[in-house]
Amino acid sequence: MLTIAAGNTALQSVLPALGRSLGVADSAVAAVFSVSALLWVIAAPFWANRSDRHGRRAMVLLGVAGFTFSLLGCGVFLALGINGVLAPLATFIAFIFARMIYGALGSAAPPAVQALVAGRTTREERTKALTLIASAFGLGTILGPAIAPYLVLGRLWDGGPLIGLAGPAFFAAGVGAVLWVAVSHLLPKDEGISHGAAASYPSIGGQATGATVTAAMAERSQPVGFFDPRIRAWIIAGLVIGHAQAMTGQAIGFLVIDRLHVTPLEALQPTGLVLMMGAGSALLAQWGLIPMLDLKPRQLILAGVSLGAVGCVAVGTSMTLYGIALGYALTSLGMGLARPGFTAGSSLAVGPEAQGSVAGKVTSINGAAFVLGPSIGVGLYELWRPLPYLTAAGWLACLLVYAAVALRSSAVTPAEAGAQNPTDIAG
Repeated sequence: MLTIAAGNTALQSVLPALGRSLGVADSAVAAVFSVSALLWVIAAPFWANRSDRHGRRAMVLLGVAGFTFSLLGCGVFLALGINGVLAPLATFIAFIFARMIYGALGSAAPPAVQALVAGRTTREERTKALTLIASAFGLGTILGPAIAPYLVLGRLWDGGPLIGLAGPAFFAAGVGAVLWVAVSHLLPKDEGISHGAAASYPSIGGQATGATVTAAMAERSQPVGFFDPRIRAWIIAGLVIGHAQAMTGQAIGFLVIDRLHVTPLEALQPTGLVLMMGAGSALLAQWGLIPMLDLKPRQLILAGVSLGAVGCVAVGTSMTLYGIALGYALTSLGMGLARPGFTAGSSLAVGPEAQGSVAGKVTSINGAAFVLGPSIGVGLYELWRPLPYLTAAGWLACLLVYAAVALRSSAVTPAEAGAQNPTDIAG
């Protein structure tokens, strides 16, 4: 789970530099991940259901194989583009097809992994085990951008082709190949009757919030629609929060290049610094502040949206690396508070019989934000560099007013909710 998420976000973090190096439009770069995320959102529920009929182990192998071949194809096509064998447009068209393999097949692994773990644990152990799996997935979205700058390679031998920014893709494909062999030899056979839940698309800033754990734990579930009055306001809050985070995160690599006036390669280290500060802030919120402050879901959203709006304005107006990094850290801190508030609030709005259905809706909202969000953010960036951040700040400010009026207070805190149902917001 960690490898699948880390490989995806490692490539995502260097893609702005790749696009600029090849002379491809920024919006085309964003479209690459929008297409992949869309396929993931569509395919993940399909594979989650199919694993019940065709075996969990087979679905894990399929997901790892899809991940490996996709990253290998990305590396090959990018290397051909870097070395001038393919034209920039042809390179990115081929790259999009390789990413489609990841979105269509890579999504088979997470629900199958959950089902395997659930089938080999007791009811008492299951929540902790599934939360650990979800944490590995979330940790991968942080680890990928952190290590990506160190995987940019030169020529492996004198006169050989330049690997350059395709290095993270080749490295991730190599790890995936080793992982597939390990899975095929070491992963135990299916045991017990268990189910896995579709996981949201692994993306920068898309840390897990525990909704998939709830969905995987639910034995039966009363269907709940997106417009159900009990969760409608929470769903709207989740959509705005998710899109604001996706917009700002996808444009950050381009912003670093343009604001610091550096080459794409020179921007990798500062971009990594900005992303790591953002990831650290989100972890501080989810693993430190939320358990310590014990805020209720409505309070988490109000506090998180306020911090996120201020952070977005800071990023959009900053002209230095440290200003951008501090602003992005503040934005991520706010999102790290608001997203678990959305998850916990949605869960607490319904009874035990509807937990699985609501968790599925939360996962869908979290995944859908990374379908259109990156393209919207980069499209606005092409019009005016501060625009995606100021737009996100405006959306969050409007949400603050809406949330203050529409979201109902809960007598239960998210930490207490974790003891009542499997939604572990720190996971």
